[in-house]
Amino acid sequence: MKDAPGQRRLSEDPGPESGVARGGAQVLIFPEAGLAAVDDAGLVKMLVGGDARAPRVVWQRFAPLVHRLLRRAFGPEYDVADLVQEVFLVLFRRAHTMREPQALTAFVISITAHTIRYELRRKTALSWLRFGDTEVAAAAEADLDAREAVKRLYRILDHLSSNDRTAFVLRFIEGLEIADLARTLGVSPATTKRRVAHAWRRVVVHARRDAALVGYLASLRPVESS
Repeated sequence: MKDAPGQRRLSEDPGPESGVARGGAQVLIFPEAGLAAVDDAGLVKMLVGGDARAPRVVWQRFAPLVHRLLRRAFGPEYDVADLVQEVFLVLFRRAHTMREPQALTAFVISITAHTIRYELRRKTALSWLRFGDTEVAAAAEADLDAREAVKRLYRILDHLSSNDRTAFVLRFIEGLEIADLARTLGVSPATTKRRVAHAWRRVVVHARRDAALVGYLASLRPVESS
């Protein structure tokens, strides 16, 4: 996603006349440290009401979460910067559609999940190899078997559908509970459980002859999902 001429990326520190487009108007961004204490419902109210400070606060609050989800979905070798931008542009456009402003975090995760599925469908051949988290990468560097297992896991995920891969990543890597994952995917908890179970079975079938990977998968699966 290319920036329009003269437009700053959302992650850049804007000057006093910088901003992002919203409803055909320019929304100026003046960050204030005190706004960090505003709850999600209050932040949505500010955003929908056109408060010039809201977009910057939303970015500061949720950019780390969005970035982590995208990196876990695609791996560290995939540049997710444009996808992060896209998530927030969609969020700013759709904030007024929120029925439960207090559920802003779930709304952000839902948009991110849709972005992941869209990108997975758009890209048919990507080399996703391992987790993007620093602590996991560090552990893998210290343990050759673990590093190789993670590489093989992401090769298996390449064979999953976008829906199955998204469900697997959000449930077993990100650790979302079934209820939260159902809201994110926009389906019932029962459908979510079936989708998660299907994704898990697909991965296990591919991994069944790989003892190291089977052991690694066992460490990912929550006890209650069995």
